[in-house]
Amino acid sequence: MVSDDGTAKGGAGRDAKAERERRLAEALRENLLKRKAQARGRRAGEADQRAGLAAAKPGVGETPGGSDG
Repeated sequence: MVSDDGTAKGGAGRDAKAERERRLAEALRENLLKRKAQARGRRAGEADQRAGLAAAKPGVGETPGGSDG
């Protein structure tokens, strides 16, 4: 039988929901820690240490002001 929220009644539905809640809580904690570290770095004037794309830098022939002409 299926409950109103679309999950199966019984242990399987509760286990899946509990696992999802646990994963979401863990992701939320990780995100909070990243944001706190980012805020501390900004207060200290340090560069952002996150993995990913580097901040845009002027390339060859470009000026920091943005106009090449």
